[in-house]
Amino acid sequence: MKELIRQTVQDAIDTKQIFFAAYEDLIETCAQQMAATLEAGGKLLLFGNGGSAADCQHIAAEFVNRFQMERKPLPAIALTCDTSIITSIGNDYSFDEIFSKQVQALGHKNDMAIGISTSGNSPNVIRAAAVAKDQGLTLIGFSGAGGKLRQISDIAFCVDSPVTARIQEVHITLGHILCDLSERILFHAQ
Repeated sequence: MKELIRQTVQDAIDTKQIFFAAYEDLIETCAQQMAATLEAGGKLLLFGNGGSAADCQHIAAEFVNRFQMERKPLPAIALTCDTSIITSIGNDYSFDEIFSKQVQALGHKNDMAIGISTSGNSPNVIRAAAVAKDQGLTLIGFSGAGGKLRQISDIAFCVDSPVTARIQEVHITLGHILCDLSERILFHAQ
């Protein structure tokens, strides 16, 4: 058991080190665009399934409440939270439409959409991403190594790992870093 623990921790460390070394410049660019979106009155719309849905809620909470500093709330909405909307769309249309209809209703050209899918191919994430692009939102994709999300995103963060848990661990760390950098840019902190 101890060897399994050590190996899991080492795999997590290795995956993060490889990812963040490869994406350092793009993360900085994304944080600047995110801060510019928020400063211009735009909002963040986040969507994903399962663990990625939880990540959406977690990241949105960091923006709306606070992350590292006391500051005014920043507008972010996890489209994974309203069970009445999700179940009515799923019932009346399809589970594949649960995020796209919300992006249609809530998304504006000055907003940013963040789609999270470890496979990069979740049909409801891809449909929402396509709607976001059609409506002129900037699309940020968090995915695994491949998939359609990578291809259609304006900024794509792809974790090169076959293990869902390692991908999700990188995604939440990435979300934390983007929130931290955005706060620092917006509120002139070092």
